[in-house]
Amino acid sequence: MQYRTVPKNGDELSALGFGAMRLPTRFGRVDEARAIRQIRSAIDSGVNYLDTAYPYHNGESEKILGKTLRDGYRERVKIADKLPHWAVKAREDMDRILDLQLRRLETDCIDYYLLQSLDAKSWQKLIKLDVFAFLEAARDAGKIGNIGFSFHGDRKTFREIVDAYDWTFCQIQYNFLDEENQAGREGLEYAAAKNIAVMIMEPLRGGMLAAGLPKDVQAIYDASGIARSPAEWALRWIWDHPEVTVVLSGMNDEAHIAENIRTCEDALPGSLSDAEHAVVDAAAASYKSRIRVPCTGCAYCMPCPFGVNIPQCFHFYNQYYMAGNRMLTRGFYIAQVIGFDDHPANAAFCRNCGRCVAACPQGIAIPEELQKVSRDLDGWQTKLMKPLVKMMMTRQQKEE
Repeated sequence: MQYRTVPKNGDELSALGFGAMRLPTRFGRVDEARAIRQIRSAIDSGVNYLDTAYPYHNGESEKILGKTLRDGYRERVKIADKLPHWAVKAREDMDRILDLQLRRLETDCIDYYLLQSLDAKSWQKLIKLDVFAFLEAARDAGKIGNIGFSFHGDRKTFREIVDAYDWTFCQIQYNFLDEENQAGREGLEYAAAKNIAVMIMEPLRGGMLAAGLPKDVQAIYDASGIARSPAEWALRWIWDHPEVTVVLSGMNDEAHIAENIRTCEDALPGSLSDAEHAVVDAAAASYKSRIRVPCTGCAYCMPCPFGVNIPQCFHFYNQYYMAGNRMLTRGFYIAQVIGFDDHPANAAFCRNCGRCVAACPQGIAIPEELQKVSRDLDGWQTKLMKPLVKMMMTRQQKEE
């Protein structure tokens, strides 16, 4: 196993982390016995960073990790867990959620604790609720170790958050299609320059970079003459970055786990040749040819006076048409753009004021494009799906 160092505490973490968001299921529920075998097998192979969150599998992910880490496994790993901002209405909610997470995980301390899925709106909400007082009190009490955040916003907000606190680590979405989306390469390098460890989520874009590839993308890989799966190409590209500390993979298949572990062993920073980079660049170009709106996520168009999260709307609209699972993309659009509070940020709220057009360095006709986003992502399918997504995000588990 390859290990990389967290700059601010010296922890040696496996460059491959086990993401517990997509555990194996059977008859609609997590296959607990299989999940435990898989995670323990990964730990036995050297994986020592496990990532979960309050809503994953409706709370079952945390519980299963707790069971997995019995019998001496807890001492061999670092646990990462997250505070879900959408479930927090007051300071006491933070303490209640953390205590529930500790019980589910059967541990006294969560090693790496994140503010989950921050963007400009959720960041300001947590600041107003004095989240740092909560985090530091929890750390002083020994309930959490290292403080970080995960991010799904624009690069301007990312810099603001990075500069606001002495974070140990952060977690960003990054892959060869997302160099300019959300935090992007700029954010990766900015955080690393401040000695913040960077954990990577969605390295395979929810699986779209690993399976069900467009024929022309598969042809590019086949023509390379290198016997390598699409997943391996995508993961090696990320591990090639020296700024990356851990790459999280939501693994639920034994063969995929073995392949990822094998790949990680020699996917060192700077190990990709120029020719291999050219292959990935060609695959990325093929995917990007399907992009509907050339938005770079710079957020110069923000804030929208009517509350629309313009970069996020375009991000999910592009993803909807590039490839992959459209239902999954719609679900993320609901969770991250529409939301479940009184301040939705979806495309339907555009009022064609034109302020964003003047600010856009790409010259995008933003109101016209937002109408297209709303047509495809704000319709009846989304309205029917929203209650299900909300249930999955906020459903409380009865604790003994």
